[in-house]
Amino acid sequence: MNFKADSTAYRPMLHEVLFQGFMVVTWLRLVWSAGFWDAAALLYLGGIILAAVLVVLSVRSKGQLGWRLRLLYYPLVMNATYRYMAPVVAKIHKGPLYDVWLRALDTRLVGENLSLRLQPLVRPLFTEPLSFCYMLFIPYLTLSMLWYFCGPLPLLKRFYLGLFSLYGIGFLGYTFVPAAGPYIAMTSEFHGALTGGLFTRLNAAMVSFGSNRVDVFPSLHCAVSTYMLLFDRWYKPWRFRIYALPCVGLWISTIYLRYHYFIDVVIGFGLTAITLWLVRTAQIEESG
Repeated sequence: MNFKADSTAYRPMLHEVLFQGFMVVTWLRLVWSAGFWDAAALLYLGGIILAAVLVVLSVRSKGQLGWRLRLLYYPLVMNATYRYMAPVVAKIHKGPLYDVWLRALDTRLVGENLSLRLQPLVRPLFTEPLSFCYMLFIPYLTLSMLWYFCGPLPLLKRFYLGLFSLYGIGFLGYTFVPAAGPYIAMTSEFHGALTGGLFTRLNAAMVSFGSNRVDVFPSLHCAVSTYMLLFDRWYKPWRFRIYALPCVGLWISTIYLRYHYFIDVVIGFGLTAITLWLVRTAQIEESG
C-alpha cells in the first residue's frame, strides 16, 4: 500500500482521539508526578503505542481483521484503565476527593442532596427492583459490545465511535474530579444501609468489588446506558423495547442507591446528547 497516496486512511476516528487523549494526558500527569519509569506510566505509554500500531495494521492489512482488532483494543483498554484507576489517581491527584465540591454544586442546583431527600421513600419494595436495574448495566454493556462487534463493520465503527468517546471524556472526569459518591462520603448522614432481597445484596457486592472509588463525575452509568438505549432505538429497535424500562430504573437508581450526585447525572446526560449528535452525523467508511 502506498503510504503517501493513502495517508488520509490513517486519520483517527473520534473515539480514538478522545480516548487516546485521556491516555496521553494521564501518562503525562504520571510522568510529572511519579517519573517516566513509573510502572503505571510505562503501561499507559505501552497502551498509547499499541493503539498507534493497530491503526497502522488496520490500514495496511487486507480484509476486516485489522479493523476489528483496532476496535477491540478499546473495550480491553477501557476495562484495564478503569480497574486500576484508583492507584493512578492516588499518584496524580494530591489532596482530598471532590465530594464536598460536587455536593456544593448540588446545593446550588436543587438544594438538599437528592439521595438524602429520598430517604423517606426508602424501603425494600423500591430498593430491590432499582438494584436489579442498576445491576443490568454491566451485562447490557457487555452484550452490546459483543453484539455490535459480531455485526457489520460500519455499524460496529459507529457504535464504538460514540461509546468510547463517552468513556474517554468520562475517564478524564474521573481523573481530574475524583470522588467517591454519597454512599461513601455521606454515609453518616443516612439513617442506615439500604435493605432488600437478593438483588440488593448482589448489587451491593458487585459495587463493592467493581467500583474503583473515584468513578462519580460524570455519571457514565447514565451517559453510557442512555447512549446504548438510543443507539438501539435507531439500529436495533427490539433491543430498545426490551431495555427502555430497566434503563429508566437505572437512571433513578443512581440517586436512590446513593451512588451519584445530581450534577453527575446532568453532565452524563449532556455528554450523551452531544455524542449521539456526533455519531448520527459521522461519516463512516463502508469498508475496512
